[in-house]
Amino acid sequence: MAGNRVVARYRDGKMIKGTTTDFLPTRDTFFVHPEGGGAPVLVRHGDLKAIFFVRDFAGDPAHRAKNEFDPAKPVIGRKLRVVFADGEVILGTTQGYQPGRPGFFIVPADADSNTERCYVVAAATKEVGWV
Repeated sequence: MAGNRVVARYRDGKMIKGTTTDFLPTRDTFFVHPEGGGAPVLVRHGDLKAIFFVRDFAGDPAHRAKNEFDPAKPVIGRKLRVVFADGEVILGTTQGYQPGRPGFFIVPADADSNTERCYVVAAATKEVGWV
């Protein structure tokens, strides 16, 4: 099935890997078709921490995440630091963050990350600030 490869991470720590063709930030639900097959799973935004749009499901086990910007590469958008309620921190850029909205997209600062972009559910954050 064609679609976006995603890892939907729930606030309670669960996660589901698969593809989605119907995710929209303005809708309360979407379906994830699990990696490896199985029935589509109905996902509710309100249950999530974030939706990670990934290059592949395996990632690169040898990659060491860098939560910093490469000074040699131009930055597109505004630099943002997100601290989730569970303590995870993501540094990246955004073109659409506005306080009070239910969520926003962020592109990780680490260009070598397996995550191409991430939709952050605002209610799952502890702190969001400009860098």
